[in-house]
Order: sequence, then structure tokens, then C-alpha cells
Amino acid sequence: MPRFPVSPAKEKQLIEQMQRLGIREEDLAETFVRSSGAGGQNVNKTSTCVVLLYQPTGLKIKCQTARSQGLNRFLARRLLLDRIEQERLGTRSAEQQRTEKIRRQKRRRSRRARNKMLADKRHRSDKKSLRAAVRSGNEE
Repeated sequence: MPRFPVSPAKEKQLIEQMQRLGIREEDLAETFVRSSGAGGQNVNKTSTCVVLLYQPTGLKIKCQTARSQGLNRFLARRLLLDRIEQERLGTRSAEQQRTEKIRRQKRRRSRRARNKMLADKRHRSDKKSLRAAVRSGNEE
């Protein structure tokens, strides 16, 4: 019987990752609290936010991404496993590398946009300076 409201393949992948890292379900302390933010009456009345504590290291994960408790339980475990794997291997996850790449691209993009905007302003300024009133030769 499935424990989480996800596909059997995703659940199997989670279990395999737990076994690979040597994490047992008994080492996880799971508590439920009320979520905050958007979600309407469901969020206010039910405890859908999952707080997962990995007791051997004291690592704590809080997940309130989804509106259902079952899905948040799955997502919290996945986040915990990713964090533990990242600490053990000392490598950045593919997700972190992707976000850093996007951040660098946006930084470059904003620099180019600012330079283009300033060049456009200079161009307009030059055009406006040509609009100066025409003076007659005998005025001084």
C-alpha cells in the first residue's frame, strides 16, 4: 500500500535514496503544524505543514509547499535527503547549480539593459540639444 500520494515510481526512488544514504524511518521525528500563507480555510483548519527532524544530525526541514499533508510529508523527506546527500558529498545539487546559473544570467542581462538604457538617454539628449532656438546673427 502506498504511503504517500505520489506515483509508485517516485516513492520507490525515495526509499532507494534513503537506503543508499543509510537513513532509517525510525531516525526521523515528524511533527505537523498549521501552515501559513495562501490556501484558504484548508490551511487555517488543518495541520498540513510538516516539520521533519533527522535525529542523528539534528537537521530540521519544514515543508508547507502543498496543501495536502501527505504530499508535504513526501516533499519534506525528499528535501531532507537532498540536504544530507549534499552535506556528505560536499557538492552542490543540480538545482543549486541551475539557480546560480540563472542568477548570473540575470545579472549580465540587467547590466546590458542598463548600458542600453543609458546609451539611449544620451542619444535622446543629443537629439534634444539640436532643438535649441535659432539665434539671429546680430543678437549678442
